Amino acid sequence: MATSVLETLSNEFAAAASGAGAAVAAVYGRRWMPSSCIQWQKGVFVTADHTIRREEDFPVFVEEGKPLKARLAGRDPSTDLAILKVDGDMGPLPEFGDSSSLKIGHFVLALGRSRGSKLVASAGIVGGLGGEWEPRRGGRLDQHIRLDLELYPGFSGGPLVNTQGKVVGINTRGLARGRAVTIPIATVNRVVNELLERGHIARPYLGLAMQPVSLPETLRSKLGTQQNTALLVMHVEPTSPAEKAGVLIGDLVTDFGGSALEDTTDIQHLLGKTKVGDVVQANLLRAGSPLKITITLADRPAR
Repeated sequence: MATSVLETLSNEFAAAASGAGAAVAAVYGRRWMPSSCIQWQKGVFVTADHTIRREEDFPVFVEEGKPLKARLAGRDPSTDLAILKVDGDMGPLPEFGDSSSLKIGHFVLALGRSRGSKLVASAGIVGGLGGEWEPRRGGRLDQHIRLDLELYPGFSGGPLVNTQGKVVGINTRGLARGRAVTIPIATVNRVVNELLERGHIARPYLGLAMQPVSLPETLRSKLGTQQNTALLVMHVEPTSPAEKAGVLIGDLVTDFGGSALEDTTDIQHLLGKTKVGDVVQANLLRAGSPLKITITLADRPAR
């Protein structure tokens, strides 16, 4: 009897789960249940940051294996990624694919490890795709991938796998209020490389506390602008990029990098598109007169 299309697909899924699943492990980074992780480089595992509640002394388990000792090597809550360095041999790395080749409706597998370190899977489709996405925590994902499948408890931190058995991202419920999304492989690679190199993610900042205020009609007429709102500087951090550029308390910031500002979220969005060392022009109003300044963005200091 000829093999049916459904049987062929079923066999492809089984092979995909088996191949990529060999690199998936369970990590006990919180008290009540394990989460999943995957070996991304030799001795380096990636998982979902929100599931790691300890800094050290947590084990990583593979099926029928002894626990491997893991230590936290870096974390980035804004993209919900954490990297672990593991002592011991986990075997070969998985095959990696390209998440930009995904299309809405493509079949995919979410893999994880359950209690007892058994490999588990959830099948579904890609439910939505988009360009760059800024989660509410302030990070940046190179692609927005929404899943139409069930991420069971413990699946966060495990991989999304295509029908060829290639890993195309890391699944999590920690970025979209419990909704299943995938952190694309390009984002994972960028974050992992920077965490291994720097120990943290460099985040450009201004060093300002601001709030939106309305621009009076008389001032708008004087300046010849239709802009209704600007950002009032309430505080300037000492030695910050803004202070070094000459920003003062009471200044009104109307424009940053060529974009008009109406709310503080506008600044956060624009900063998310910059990098440390960028030089950005901003337009201010000081005592009702326009002023143009140049700001060199620096790495946000550790708190």
